[in-house]
Formats: sequence, structure tokens, C-alpha cells
Amino acid sequence: MSKEKNTEIGFFEKYLTIWVLICMGVGILIGKFLPGIPKLLSRFEYAQISIPIAILIWVMIYPMMMKVDFQSIKNVRNNPLGLLISSGTSWLIKPFLMFGLASFFFYVVFKAFIPAELAQSYVAGAVLLGAAPCTAMVFVWSNLTKGDPAHTLVQVAVNDLIILVAYVPIVSFLLGVTNIFVPWDTLIVSIVLFVVVPLAGGFLTRHFIVKNKGEEYFTQKFIPKFDRITTLGLLLTLIIIFSFQGDAILKNPLHVLLIAVPLILQNILTSAFAYWMCKVTKQPHNVAAPAALIGASDFFELSVAVAIALFGPTSPVVLVCTVGVLTEVPVMLLLVRFVNNTKGWFPKNEL
Repeated sequence: MSKEKNTEIGFFEKYLTIWVLICMGVGILIGKFLPGIPKLLSRFEYAQISIPIAILIWVMIYPMMMKVDFQSIKNVRNNPLGLLISSGTSWLIKPFLMFGLASFFFYVVFKAFIPAELAQSYVAGAVLLGAAPCTAMVFVWSNLTKGDPAHTLVQVAVNDLIILVAYVPIVSFLLGVTNIFVPWDTLIVSIVLFVVVPLAGGFLTRHFIVKNKGEEYFTQKFIPKFDRITTLGLLLTLIIIFSFQGDAILKNPLHVLLIAVPLILQNILTSAFAYWMCKVTKQPHNVAAPAALIGASDFFELSVAVAIALFGPTSPVVLVCTVGVLTEVPVMLLLVRFVNNTKGWFPKNEL
């Protein structure tokens, strides 16, 4: 991935919030005027997992996993402190900060607007969203800040490995605190389906293509072929989800805005913490920038998949995860602008 030339955010990614709003509208209209469609789709389930949504999520995640080069992990020694700050923020700070913010706002600040039972579901959705850092869009954010591509690549590879062992216990613990107890086997199956399988597939695909065609062909010609497929998978997934969520949104449109508050604050505070730690430890800006942005962003594709597997597509838990998709890009673009404008805070001797 470090050799890829995509240094600017793509048209689709730049206006992701607009596309999400359009998909929300289309999905709600389908749910209201063509209720037979979501009813038909709900029949295609296995072990409480929607098969159509599972297929579309694989379509989204698989190309992301192909971009990860696990050979880059050997470069961890190049900047161990920057990696430690990034990983520590992503796994020791972010999930618990998200849980705290969601609990505070949904149980206390917005108590008059959100019933207790619904607040519990919203907290659960926030937990699923905040428990895993993004592994795809961070390449874009890093490029926009001229971040060190080697650091970004190593961090993404490390995060993908940490997800395999840390996501289930963290989610299980935090959901247990909210008195929502989910069986570990369901969580583990979700991780296997939506992380292990596409991760293994992506690794094998990358290995064979690079071996036979070379890395330049893989990064410049092969990977771009999947861009439109990934986009289509995301849009169709959102339409299906919102076709199930239509009634809940129409009855409580204010809730979408209320849900966004702790999610946005988590992005900002997590980013600020990692950025400040890098400044204190005198990291160069091209390490501080991706370190801050990696921790702040969310792996919303995984959170949506796990939420559906655990609670079903009509659950308010899923709504929270999809609101995360809605807020991600505008918030991250603001953070990118802040990071670029404060480059002078850091040493000039880039690594």
C-alpha cells in the first residue's frame, strides 16, 4: 500500500455523508412504501445473520484487507514509540472513552428524550462502533496529512491482528457492564466471518498476485478494479439497513442527531489525546498525524456486521453504527485540516 499514488480523497469518499443521506432516504421510502422487500430479505438468514447483508459486507471488507501488507510489521522497530501511542490510543483509550461518553449522554444528558431501554441499545451500538479502529479510510487520512506511509501501513497491519484477539473480550466486557450479555460464540463467529475470512482471502490474493504480476501491478492496476465494487456494496448495505430502520427514524428523527453527539466527541477527543502524546514525546509530524487519525476513526463496516449478527437489522443498535457512517467523513476531514494547520508544533526532522 505504501507505493500507491492515491494521495487525494476520492469523489465518493469526500461526499460519503451525502451518499449516506441519500441511501437513508431511499431505504426509508422502501421500508414505508414497499415493505415486502425488507420482509423478503429478512427470510434469508442463517444463525441470526442476514445473508444478503453479510455478502455485501464481505464485498466491502475484502478489498480493504488486500491492501494490508503484513510484511510491513517487520518495520515496527523503525518507530516503536509512535506505534505504541497509536495502538494504546486505539485499544486502551478509545473503546472505554466511547462507552463513557455514550453512557453519559444517553443516560444522563438526553434522558428526557431517550427512554432507558432505548438508551441501553444506543450505548451497545456505540460500544461496537468504538471498539475497533478503522483499517481502510486511514490510508486516505494519512495521505492527506502527508503522514509516514510506513507507519500507517504497520499500524493498520497491527490493528488487524489485534482485532482478532481483543475485539471480542472488550465488546463482551463493555456490553456486560450495560447488562447486555451476548454469547462469546456469536461474537467469535462474527469476527471469523467478517475479519478472519476476508483477512485470509485478502492476504492470499495479495500474495499470489504480487508473486505472479509484481507489486506495482497489484497496487496500481489490480486494487483499483475493486473501488466501484466496494462503493456499490456500501451503498446497497445502507439502503437495506435503512429499509429496516425506517420506522424508528421516522418516529424519532431527533435521535439521529442525539446519537451523533457522543460519536463525534469520541472522534475528536481520541484524536486529540494521541496527537498530544506524540507532541509530548517529540514525535515527528508525519508520525503524529496518522497516529492521531487512526485512533479517531472507526471500523464502521465491522461494527455494522457485528451489530446485525448480534441484534438483527431492525435493532436500534444497528442505527447507532450507521450514524457512525454518517458522521465519519466530515469529522475526519475537519481533524485532517486541524492536523495540517498545526504542523509547526512538531519537529521538522521528519523520519
